Amino acid sequence: MAHTPRSLRHEFALYVEQEIEDYKESVPRSVLLSIGDEAVASLGAQAQFALTELLLWEEVDRIIARRLRLPTYDTWKRRRLRLLAKYKNPAHWGIAADAPLVREIRASPETRVLVAGVGEAVVEGAALYLAANGCDVTTLEPGEDAVERVIHAATAAGLAERVKGHVAGLGDWAPEVALHAVVCSLAAFEQLAPAERARVIATLQRATVDGGVHLVQTLAAAPATRSLDELRAVYDGWDVDVAADLGAGQTFMARKHVA
Repeated sequence: MAHTPRSLRHEFALYVEQEIEDYKESVPRSVLLSIGDEAVASLGAQAQFALTELLLWEEVDRIIARRLRLPTYDTWKRRRLRLLAKYKNPAHWGIAADAPLVREIRASPETRVLVAGVGEAVVEGAALYLAANGCDVTTLEPGEDAVERVIHAATAAGLAERVKGHVAGLGDWAPEVALHAVVCSLAAFEQLAPAERARVIATLQRATVDGGVHLVQTLAAAPATRSLDELRAVYDGWDVDVAADLGAGQTFMARKHVA
């Protein structure tokens, strides 16, 4: 099931909550106690039926928000919309406007994509570009540091809800939902033994919806013609092509026929 995009209002509330919690974590207990005293004094000067713990903590949060000079919702919304527009641009992630990734994947909140690699920038850039355009993205990397880097970048961009990270290789993972697209580096396949590679590709093919697409990217320094020819053979029955990807070698493209 595709995720339901959260509203900007909800996203703003989460932003304010996180900023306040970060502040509480960054200051000594004595500072928090002094803010608590200020909150008690402020509430005591107002007409209150009862001073509850909930009211007290809400006032503490209001005081901290004022100290941090957090923007209003309207100001934050304008900034956020400008950022989202920038994030949706493939050039922001180092991806050409006519790259196969941009042309071949119909990005929407219903689109589920697997992005896999082996320590390559293809994972981070592709995952964040697709997430910014609404896709539900699963990233797969055998290196823990690489996965953490992608998740950290997604969080910093406000895209964490659309990106899930798994520390695993293609041979150790199986899709739990139908996929609309698979994007991976050729190296991710080449690290597998031939029999394992065939099994993994067959699994991904079965998990892909009719009309879905697989993109396998090579490095500019290693066109790997033989490997691309082998991919053509295992994608028999799919519409296949190989396209030049400016600055990034070649991309093998295979689209599943619609039954």
